[in-house]
Amino acid sequence: MVLSSFDAHDPPKRELLDECVHCGFCLPTCPTYLLDGEEMDSPRGRIYLMDLASRGEIPLDATFARHIDGCLGCLACVTACPSGVKYDRLLEATRPQVERNIPRPPADAYFRRLVFSLFPYPRRLRLATVLGLLYQRLGIQYAVRRSGLLNRLPARARALDTLLPPVRLRTLFAHTPRYVPAKGPRRMRVALLAGCAQRVYFSHVNAATARVLAAEGCDVLIPRGQPCCGALSLHAGLDSDAARRARKTIDAFARYEVDAIVVNVAGCGSTLKEYGELLAADPDYRHRAAAFSAKVRDVHEVLAELEPVAPRHPLRARVAYHDACHLANAQRVTSQPRQVLGTIPELEIVDIAEPEICCGSAGIYNLVQPETAERLGRRKAEHLLAARPDIIATGNAGCLLQIRRFLRNDIPVVHPIELLDAAISPR
Repeated sequence: MVLSSFDAHDPPKRELLDECVHCGFCLPTCPTYLLDGEEMDSPRGRIYLMDLASRGEIPLDATFARHIDGCLGCLACVTACPSGVKYDRLLEATRPQVERNIPRPPADAYFRRLVFSLFPYPRRLRLATVLGLLYQRLGIQYAVRRSGLLNRLPARARALDTLLPPVRLRTLFAHTPRYVPAKGPRRMRVALLAGCAQRVYFSHVNAATARVLAAEGCDVLIPRGQPCCGALSLHAGLDSDAARRARKTIDAFARYEVDAIVVNVAGCGSTLKEYGELLAADPDYRHRAAAFSAKVRDVHEVLAELEPVAPRHPLRARVAYHDACHLANAQRVTSQPRQVLGTIPELEIVDIAEPEICCGSAGIYNLVQPETAERLGRRKAEHLLAARPDIIATGNAGCLLQIRRFLRNDIPVVHPIELLDAAISPR
């Protein structure tokens, strides 16, 4: 009998591990392998480590954790794999094993607790952002940077300093209305996920999403009391916490009869579409979760399926579109954003080099792995700038923050829905 190094609670499945034939097609698409060429920091190498641990040939230790933690979870390898290896399932089974079985250094454990005590809670995040605004407005940030102190701080502290988005106090506390009626005949009735960081830093994107959907004939409901959907927890290996948040999200939407649950954040959308799998072992929620996931649609999917009825005004601009990983790889939504933007007259859409390579945001990755995230962020910014755009568009809150951080000029970075809103309702 093989004694696995994994515990008995949902370890990586042997049949999934055996699907990998080590062909190497994943290597050119893997951001961490691209940076350093380290085999154990590639999908193939990480699967090999999982296989060895499953056979009990290596322990779950700090070295194992380092290679698993180094993965962004961008899933570009899943899209590239000719054998259909389900690396996403393997990673989601392995990360909780790391969290349960490998003690983290005290500073790392404390920092992660801090992140998860803040980002899933919009009220706390608003308060922290107010303090961040004071840090900026009172000149403290300028003094810290001018003195060179920032460069002497730990990389995680530097990441927090530079990721603070340019928000105003007035918009920080803005709320999207609970209901936006369809203009003209109703074609759909939808509920909109507000998100956590999304509703704090990008409430204007939620408002634009509601306006565009209404202009295209959708009644839009924005349920109050929405909790965090669990995306950050799931991607970080906190599966029990993710399941708890998934149940609360399902309950929050349960009283609304809608045709679709619309999401405008790629990472959240991919998680909501996985609720059926996440809660498959829960007898009280498995059927409800599967029904919920079946209704989840990215906003670009909904708009691409609806024949446009709202007139579009021309927008003369060159737009570089960045594929958010959890939209392109996890949800396989790539043509729809371009199709939606293509309905805007005079808008030129350009692709960029290395479109499959992650920008380095990846949930909380740019906070817990800031050095690698910075290298990827700078690489992505260079490719975006090389396309000579007037505007950069991407459909994920984390990507918006990450890309803005590394641009060296004032090119606007927006959600595609903002461009559509500007074309439909110019102000």
